[in-house]
Amino acid sequence: MSEYRIKVAPDTVAYADGENHKLVVEFAIPGAPTDTIDVKILEDSVHLTAPARDIEYVSALALGWPVKPDKAEATYEHGLLRIEVPFKDPMEDAVKVAIKVGGAETKTKAIEA
Repeated sequence: MSEYRIKVAPDTVAYADGENHKLVVEFAIPGAPTDTIDVKILEDSVHLTAPARDIEYVSALALGWPVKPDKAEATYEHGLLRIEVPFKDPMEDAVKVAIKVGGAETKTKAIEA
């Protein structure tokens, strides 16, 4: 038999660090055991589930700037989960396009009077 928990959106703060190199996201999830916290990060979103006693914290946060999920670091202390993840350079995956010179040959035609 599964336990019933009320789903609650945690207090959440998200901001860029002082140098604008990293996104910092903080979730207030007091009482959630560390081993039950599930955080998933994509380039454009952060997803959290964290059961705690008779409630379950759930959150889905859409990001306005892409991040590098594989470089994320998280710490949990005194009920505060803090995630730091570097922003992705929007040109990081850009492909340089070769430019051809010219195009169709242009021929001049003499105008007869």
